Amino acid sequence: MIPEVSAILYFAYTALISPDRLSEAAPSAEFHFIAHLPEAELVFPIFDEDLGGGLPSVRPMGGQSVWGAVFEVPEQQAAGLDRAEQQEGRTPFDGFTAVDRQGGRHQVRTHTAPPSSELEQQHPPSPEYMETVVEGARHWRLPAGWVAGLEEHVTGPLI
Repeated sequence: MIPEVSAILYFAYTALISPDRLSEAAPSAEFHFIAHLPEAELVFPIFDEDLGGGLPSVRPMGGQSVWGAVFEVPEQQAAGLDRAEQQEGRTPFDGFTAVDRQGGRHQVRTHTAPPSSELEQQHPPSPEYMETVVEGARHWRLPAGWVAGLEEHVTGPLI
């Protein structure tokens, strides 16, 4: 009898959406689908001096959505994801439900900046960091409008 391997569904919207970065943290992660977090917004409360700007997080916000890719990750590799996200200032959060393109709802783990008064400050996004996010978003074929919005954090607004 083969033992059942437990896994988590990981919602990637940070640099870990890049296949190369994800495989470093969780080598056996398998892409499952793209989805969005309804009633959530992308914010930049974490300042990284080395990257010269803000790093992303998500927080609840009515009327907004954040798109990402969902991966099945063996439970024993979830700690690698947690470490990689922690290095960027985010902690595990299991409170979001992702909605796939067919309307299916899935409980996911993602990572967010811990709420605190100093983290409520917003920083201009790091263009270098966001290049990696855009690369991953393109690779997994996230919606074109979402990718275009992410690209603005690299190149500046189109107007």
